[in-house]
Amino acid sequence: MPECVLPDHLMTGDHEPVRGVIFDMDGLLLDSETLAMDALGLAGKELAYDMPASFCRRMIGVPADGCRRLVRETYGADFPIDHFFERQEVHLRHLVDTGQLALKKGVIPLLDLLDRLGLPRAIATSSSRFRTDHHLQLVGLLDRFDAIVTRDDVSAGKPSPEPYLTAAQKIGIPPEYCLALEDSHSGARAAHAAGIRVIVVPDLLEATDEIRGKALAVVEDLTVVRSYIEYATAA
Repeated sequence: MPECVLPDHLMTGDHEPVRGVIFDMDGLLLDSETLAMDALGLAGKELAYDMPASFCRRMIGVPADGCRRLVRETYGADFPIDHFFERQEVHLRHLVDTGQLALKKGVIPLLDLLDRLGLPRAIATSSSRFRTDHHLQLVGLLDRFDAIVTRDDVSAGKPSPEPYLTAAQKIGIPPEYCLALEDSHSGARAAHAAGIRVIVVPDLLEATDEIRGKALAVVEDLTVVRSYIEYATAA
């Protein structure tokens, strides 16, 4: 289970100071993964394919090209993949536009802390530019980040380190002075591969032993992260 307080080792010992923070979006800032899973299931049902939740969860944190590959491998070359993802997008847009998209716990107080500390912040997401901007606009967060890196902005999505390295470059902070905040396995792998310390806040996927080994900590929600940032910015 995630910790509801930060482990003691994070508040002592040698850590590089945090000079910038890079956020994942879906499942970390936005309570959107459940909506995305529902939309996948609805699209599958509409096309007369069974899309169990266990299968849909395998797409969490995976860019669109990876999701398409997973669906093709599972359902075969005859699966109407373009139509499926078009219908998934329609269902997701309906769920979002009817008021079902919410912020995760602790988002606004954490962003307010970064404002007070004057820390630059970015988003590194596996979502498209269109979906990212639309969702952030709806919840009032679009203007609260110095840079936003989407799947459309990089040649390789997570678990490649490119999204995180690009985000760090855009806010002008070397990776070793950044903190990544992630919920997904592929996102944690991406941040770790980029040389960026990562705190994992699980959403629909529990942290595995592998992810715990890559993470600075695995915590219950973003409210827990504030004390570490206050400590690490004073380093």
